[in-house]
Amino acid sequence: MSQPSFSYQTRQSIIQNLKNEYFDLIVIGGGITGAGIALDASTRGLKVALLEKNDFASGTSSKSTKLIHGGLRYLKQFEFSLVREVGKERSILHELATHLVRPEKMLLPLIKDGTYGKIITSVGLMVYDVLAGVEEEDQRKMLSVEETMASEPLLDQSIIEGGGLYAEYQTDDFRLVTELIKTSVEHGTQVLNYAACTDLLAKGGKVCGVACHDQESGEDFKIYADYVVNAAGPWVDQVRKFNKKVKETKLHLTKGVHIVVPFDQLPVKQSVYFDVPDGRMMFAIPKNDVTYLGTTDTNYKGNPQDATAEKKDIDYLINAVNEAFPTIHLTTEDVLSSWAGVRPLIQEEGKSASEISRKDEIFISDRGLISIAGGKLTGYRKMAKRTVDLVLEMKSSRSGITKKAKSKTKKIKFNGNSFKDTRAVSAYKAKLHKENPKFSKEQIRYLVDLYGDQAAIILGFADQLPGKKEETKLIKAEVRFCIEREMVLHLTDFFIHRTGRLFFDIQSVKDHLALVATDMKHWLDWDTKQMNKEILSMNEEIERATIFK
Repeated sequence: MSQPSFSYQTRQSIIQNLKNEYFDLIVIGGGITGAGIALDASTRGLKVALLEKNDFASGTSSKSTKLIHGGLRYLKQFEFSLVREVGKERSILHELATHLVRPEKMLLPLIKDGTYGKIITSVGLMVYDVLAGVEEEDQRKMLSVEETMASEPLLDQSIIEGGGLYAEYQTDDFRLVTELIKTSVEHGTQVLNYAACTDLLAKGGKVCGVACHDQESGEDFKIYADYVVNAAGPWVDQVRKFNKKVKETKLHLTKGVHIVVPFDQLPVKQSVYFDVPDGRMMFAIPKNDVTYLGTTDTNYKGNPQDATAEKKDIDYLINAVNEAFPTIHLTTEDVLSSWAGVRPLIQEEGKSASEISRKDEIFISDRGLISIAGGKLTGYRKMAKRTVDLVLEMKSSRSGITKKAKSKTKKIKFNGNSFKDTRAVSAYKAKLHKENPKFSKEQIRYLVDLYGDQAAIILGFADQLPGKKEETKLIKAEVRFCIEREMVLHLTDFFIHRTGRLFFDIQSVKDHLALVATDMKHWLDWDTKQMNKEILSMNEEIERATIFK
């Protein structure tokens, strides 16, 4: 049986292909933007290579609010075209990744002197429904004070003037990236993680490839292509400055922190988008046994890799929650986990972190390096389309061929998604549970929410294992799946960027760390020294998520 092409087992042959083949396009960056560009380009017939210096989705793309937004906040700025585009993208994404882009009700409480007044909210949400193409059953409902309090009894009734109930979509951002990349691989993209670009190659004054360092083997090699796209997120400026003549900075980095608390400490009845004392707004989002909260928005000057939740960030979020929900008394001790992401926004002089536009921008250097930054998770597909359109435009002017392939990604379902709609996902969960009664409904839900119809493969692996403890068998099967089919090389890859356990089930990381390390030692042929190093690295990530200075 041939090995899957997105696996640690085929890593060496991928490196050989990268070294020996000539590409139309090299994409630097394995986050949502880079993954989107790779899929768009490969499905238009381009030969594509994608390189990520760490693990896929290890930067900003695993540290968002994990919502596929409809663009409500843009209405306040009268950016109607943006609302229309983002709203349409949201419904497209729900079709492309039905198990991963899940409809959720969002409550917007209206308070005295708050961000949104009654009239602008009512009209705004109605316009939002029309522009964003919201289905009738999910369209907005304006609530009275009594209805708002019935929807969320934890709110402070003394300041509530009503509310709006509208539709948003919750997701697991790291899984979106993984499935996008796997879908791209199925269309011919050569993909490598832990492959750092160390320089740009040039010929005749134009970029013609990249110098690459494989952080696993230590090997240095070169990859050649007609075009290079820099989609490195917060590291975009760093890549641009491989060209020594480039001095200016295009990005303004801001940090966004989220915290996770036990659901019973903040048992909201649905997601809530609420005002905070400094004039910003925040989300409280229930997810299984936890509720997560965010986000902050502060300027960031350090290495994006080092961004962590600091004590002042935690205090800000806790104070905001305790103010909005007066019977809730969160403390730092209640925080189970956290994450801090760095947003690569486009520099705008004189604007604060929260005021800077989230629009994306493409810029081309004098040597032909194409860089893209800014944007939102929801808009990745349109960003990818615009980037590949530009690449084809440049290719056409160079070759004289005027016929250009159109983007196909609007119709290409993600790997793992064979579902027609949300009801079909629910039916699949029920079917799997009926066929595998020894696993709980919660375990089945977890697998399908993350892996879609690939859950059946993991359950099949679990059935092959000896022993009686189903939880142990399931995580061992999950490890095997992620190593054989999702290019997992390290404990951090599995616990953070494939499963999100560090964020939403940190106790399971602590409980299963030794077991998973032992299994990965077997699968990846580690010696004891390597295994201990891996455990140390994972424990450092647990500390980053739970200790605040």
